[in-house]
Amino acid sequence: MNATTFQQIAPTIPHKPGIYKYYDAEQQLLYVGKAKDLRKRVSSYFNKNFTGYKTFELVKRIEHIEFTIVDSEQDALLLENALIKQYQPKYNINLKDDKTYPYIVIKNESFPRIFLTRQKINDGSEYLGPYSSVGSVRELLHFIKQYIPLRTCKLALNTQNIEKHKFKVCLEYHLGNCKGPCEGLQSEQDYNQGIQQIKEILKGNLSPVIQRLKNEMQEYANGLQFEKAAAIKNKLAYLENYQAKSVIVSKQVNNVDVFAIEQEDDIAFISYLMVNNGTIVQTHTRKVEMQLDETLFEILPLLIVDIRKTFNSTSTEIIVPFEIDYSEANISITIPKAGDKKKLLDLATKNVTYFKEELRRKKTLHLTSKSNEEMLLVLEEMKQLLHLPQTPLHIECFDNSNFQGSYPVSAMVCFKNGLPSKKDYRRFNVKTVKGINDFATMYEVVYRRYKRLQVEKQPLPQLVIIDGGKGQLNAAIEALHALHLLGELTVVGLAKNEEEIFFPGDSESLKLPWNTESLLLIRRIRDEVHRFGITFHRNKRSLGTFKNELENISGIGKATADKLLKQFKSVKNLRTASEDALIPIVGEKKAAAIRSYFQALSFTENQ
Repeated sequence: MNATTFQQIAPTIPHKPGIYKYYDAEQQLLYVGKAKDLRKRVSSYFNKNFTGYKTFELVKRIEHIEFTIVDSEQDALLLENALIKQYQPKYNINLKDDKTYPYIVIKNESFPRIFLTRQKINDGSEYLGPYSSVGSVRELLHFIKQYIPLRTCKLALNTQNIEKHKFKVCLEYHLGNCKGPCEGLQSEQDYNQGIQQIKEILKGNLSPVIQRLKNEMQEYANGLQFEKAAAIKNKLAYLENYQAKSVIVSKQVNNVDVFAIEQEDDIAFISYLMVNNGTIVQTHTRKVEMQLDETLFEILPLLIVDIRKTFNSTSTEIIVPFEIDYSEANISITIPKAGDKKKLLDLATKNVTYFKEELRRKKTLHLTSKSNEEMLLVLEEMKQLLHLPQTPLHIECFDNSNFQGSYPVSAMVCFKNGLPSKKDYRRFNVKTVKGINDFATMYEVVYRRYKRLQVEKQPLPQLVIIDGGKGQLNAAIEALHALHLLGELTVVGLAKNEEEIFFPGDSESLKLPWNTESLLLIRRIRDEVHRFGITFHRNKRSLGTFKNELENISGIGKATADKLLKQFKSVKNLRTASEDALIPIVGEKKAAAIRSYFQALSFTENQ
C-alpha cells in the first residue's frame, strides 16, 4: 500500500485509542500495534521518511488494515499483548517464552497436599508462583517436608472416611514426615496452620512465621517440653538462614516490580526483579528480537505486561529506568534517582549486563567448538555478507595502542580457517611516529607488515580488518597503494564498539545481522587483537617506567638498566634488594648509588 492509497482510507480511521493490524496480500497478519490515537499512529507509517529497512519492507507489504477501538490505553496494551502472543506476527517482537516455569500447588481438598508442578489446571487449587529457579523451589519443598509435616498420599481424607477408620497410617507417619491425619491423629485446624505458614514463607513474608515459631518455642520451654522447643529452634535456624541468603532490599521497600532493559543491535535484553516484603523473591531475564525499528520506550511497556502476567505479580509499584507510556489503574511508575529503589534498579541493570555478556560468551564458546567443516560454512557466510571475492580463509586484524602519546605500539592477530594462528601474531614498536597520530601509526604498521610479506613472498590474507574508523582505514589503504597491493586483498574498517563495517569509499556502514556466526567471529577477532595489543602495551609501559626510574640515578645508563631489569623484573623488587645483592651485577659504586637513591626516596615518601 502506497501513501496515496492510504490517504483514501485514512479518514475512516478514528482518533481513538485502540489496536491496529496490518495484513499482506495473502491476508497473513504482519503486525499488531497499539495507539493512543489510531489515525495519527497508523498515518505515521505512511508519512514519515525512510528510517530503516525493516519498517520500509513492512509498509511495502501492507495491503489491508484493520483496527479495534478500546476504552483506554491500558486496554489497548493488554489487547496488543494478547494478540501478539496468539498470532506471533512476523514483524512483532516475540513474546512467546519457550520455558515452562514451575508452580507450587496447594490442592483444593481436605488436608491439602503441596507439590511441584509445571501444569496449571483450573481445578480450584491454589498455585503459588511461577518460579524462575527450580532449585530454590526444591529447596523450599525440602524444608517443608522436614519441618512442616504434610501428607503425600492421595487418600480422600474427608471427615466421614476418617471417622469410619477407613485408613491406616503409612511409613511416612513412622518416619515422622506426616502426623497421621488419615487416622484422626492430626486435626484439620492444626494441619491448616502449617499450610498458612507455608504460604507466608513462599510469599517472602517470613517475619510473622519466625515470630510465631519463637512464641511456640517459648511456650514449650516454659512447659519444660524441651525436645519440642529444640525442634522449633531448628526450624527457626533454617528460616533465618534462608532469610539471610535471600536478597534483603529494605524494610521500607515493600512490594515492587523492577525492570531494567538494554539494547544491542536488534536485540533487547530485559531483567525483572519481584520484591515482596523487602526481599527479592523472583528474578527473570529474557532476550527479545526487535523486528522493526522499535525503541526501548515502545517495547518496555509490552514486556512489562507480559512478564507481570507470567509471574502473577500483584505489585502496585513498578520501577523502571526511564519514562514509559504505561497506564494502569492503581499502578504507579517510579524512576528512582537515589536510595534503596535506585539500588534495586542498579541491581537489575547488572543482571541485564551479565545476562548479555553470558550469552555472548556461550556463543563464542560454541563458535570455538565448531568442526573445520562448520567453520568453513561460517567463512562462506562471511564471504556472502561482506561481498568478498574469495572465502576469507586467512584474516588479519590491526589495532593501535598508546598512553597519552607515550609508548605507541600496534598489534596484529591472524586467523586461519576461522581459528587463531598465534605463531603469525605480530607486535610492532612504532618507529617513525611521534606523539598521538593513529593514522600515521596505522600507515606505518600496515606498510611494514605487507612489505615483509612481499619480500619473503608469503601469501597475503583475503581479508584485513582495521580496528578503527574511516581515518585508520584510509591510512591502511594508502599504505597498500604505496605497495601496489590494492585489489590483491580486501580491507575493511571496524568502528570502535559499534561493530559497523566500513568499506573504502563508502559513505554508509554495513551492519551484519546480530545473530550471524560471521558477526560472532568478527567480534572474537576484534577482542583478540585488543587483548594481544593491550598486553604488549602494558608490558612496554612497565618496561619504560622501570628504565625511566633507574635512569634518574647518577651513573646508571641503558645497559645497566637492562641488566637490572633482567635480574629483578620490577622497580618494587629492586627497591627491596640489598646492596650485597646488587654488587655482583653492577659493582660496589653503582650498588651504593642505587641504595642511596631508594633510601632517600623512601624517606621523602614517608614525610
